[in-house]
Amino acid sequence: MSFVRHVMLRVPSGTARPGPAIGQALGPLGINMAEFCKQFNERSETMYEKGVPLGVKLSAFSDRSFKFDVRSPPTSYLILKAAGLEKGPAQPNPEIASGYITPEAVYEIAKIKHADEMRWHLPLEGVARSVVGSARSMGVQVREAQDDLGNNEESDETNWDSRGTDELIAIAERRGVGSSMGVQVREAQDDLGNNEESDET
Repeated sequence: MSFVRHVMLRVPSGTARPGPAIGQALGPLGINMAEFCKQFNERSETMYEKGVPLGVKLSAFSDRSFKFDVRSPPTSYLILKAAGLEKGPAQPNPEIASGYITPEAVYEIAKIKHADEMRWHLPLEGVARSVVGSARSMGVQVREAQDDLGNNEESDETNWDSRGTDELIAIAERRGVGSSMGVQVREAQDDLGNNEESDET
């Protein structure tokens, strides 16, 4: 058995099924699409709500076996959820806000992205700056939370804009990423379901 190549996929959490998108990527490698979908759904449904778009890095081998890593949702998806938007503007303008997210939401998104294998070694601050840059390119601005009268409130752990953040926190919680806003750190589990020691401890 030898390594053939990596394949990058975008698959909805818990609802993957054999189809043209997956078939075009895995078919030429002789990988069983149904088996991949089964394994992916079993793994991702414990990490995210169904339907959340996830990145997948699949390693294919010469004997048609495979292994894969599930990555976090796209930054743009998380930003839209935090801003309470269904979709971004067709022609985003960084100078004209189409939505807002708080610094706390930026921090939460950064922690979700930081948990990915390719980013764990990067400074969290750098990841957060990247999130801010992505938000601006989408026309989403970062500002402090506002009260019902439109006045800016002080940013703290209990006082922040709640639009769309329930879903953001749910994603962080399922991801096992700790939060300064009440998201619990879930210990990793081995294949038998036993808790393993957390790296953070």
